[in-house]
Amino acid sequence: QVQLVESGGGLVQPGGSLRLSCAASGITFSMYNMGWYRQAPGEQRELVAVIAGGGGTNYADSVKGRFTISRDNAKNTMYLQMNSLKPEDTAVYYCNAAILRTSYWGQGTQVTVPS
Repeated sequence: QVQLVESGGGLVQPGGSLRLSCAASGITFSMYNMGWYRQAPGEQRELVAVIAGGGGTNYADSVKGRFTISRDNAKNTMYLQMNSLKPEDTAVYYCNAAILRTSYWGQGTQVTVPS
């Protein structure tokens, strides 16, 4: 059974930092493209950052220079280091694992940056 479990969300003041983790089980982690997505209230889910099995990365323009995605294939875990957080970063952050036409999602973790 595939499980993606996010952790590390919380309440942080503007300008602060958080580190999200996504622990995967039930998949050959290194073969999957991994990604972070987020969904704010009343908004569609959007891409934050993705990292390929080989380590190549891509970021949404809104987070470039502030967020860093990484992965540890030995630990089956992906991370999102979020710095210089802004109120507009407030959302539920979801972990995604994808390969070909198969995609799995975690349950999400809330990040709140008050204005």
